[in-house]
Amino acid sequence: MTRAVVPQILKAATGRGWTITTAESCTGGMVAAALTDVSGASEMFQRGFVTYSNAAKSDMLGVRPATLETYGAVSEPVVHEMAEGARRAAGADIAVAISGIAGPGGSDTKPEGRVCYAIATAAGVSTQTIDHGALGRDAVRRAARDYALDMILAVLR
Repeated sequence: MTRAVVPQILKAATGRGWTITTAESCTGGMVAAALTDVSGASEMFQRGFVTYSNAAKSDMLGVRPATLETYGAVSEPVVHEMAEGARRAAGADIAVAISGIAGPGGSDTKPEGRVCYAIATAAGVSTQTIDHGALGRDAVRRAARDYALDMILAVLR
């Protein structure tokens, strides 16, 4: 799936002269890696942010400590701020942000497989939460990567 989507993203982004950045927590850079796995990626991708800790989210992306404290790292308000901060810091046209519970584990309120996403453009930021299920760490991370890539492509269509 990833191999089919990324060339479409590259073609659409470069056709518009748009750039893309990533702000990733639970995926640890997997979306950035997928985007840069095709020849010509530098036309659309200059940098991404792996902000695994709360401190990194605040330091690198400007996520407010109060937002982290109130909602927790795996929340739509946090990914909203991550996406805005990444777009601003990279000077990109599109920013996708991801934070989730890859597992193992989780809690009753934030189970394994829950991932929050945000996508930011000049038109604003949209967020959503997907429960991918307790698929195991690797499968949750791959599902999150693929979902984020689909979000980027949807914006470019």
